[in-house]
Amino acid sequence: MLAASLLGAAAVVLGAAGSHALPVSDESRWWLANGYHLAHAVVLAILAVSVRRSSVWLMLSLCSFLAGTLLFSGSLYLLALEKIATASAAPFGGILLITGWLSLGLHGALSKDSSG
Repeated sequence: MLAASLLGAAAVVLGAAGSHALPVSDESRWWLANGYHLAHAVVLAILAVSVRRSSVWLMLSLCSFLAGTLLFSGSLYLLALEKIATASAAPFGGILLITGWLSLGLHGALSKDSSG
C-alpha cells in the first residue's frame, strides 16, 4: 500500500509540475506517462488490499505493475522533459504492465472464491 500511495502522490505532483512548472518539450508523451502512472497506482492500491489472500498470481501482478509503471512512465517522463533516450525502457515496462494484467486475470480464473 505504501508503494501505491507514493506512486499516486507522485503522479499528481508530476501532473501539476508538467502543467505549471517544468519545461516539458513533448506534452502528449508527458500526459501519456502520467495517465498510465496514475491508473496503475490505483490498481496497486487495490492489489495491496487483495494480496492478503496470498496468491502467487496476485504477488506477480503487484510486482509487475510496480516495476512496469516505474519503467514505462519513468522513461516517458524523462523523454518528454529532456529528450533523454530512455524510451528503450518503455517497451520493457509495457511488457511488465501486460504481465501484471495477465497475472491478475490468472488469479481470477484460478481462484475458487473469485467472482470473475
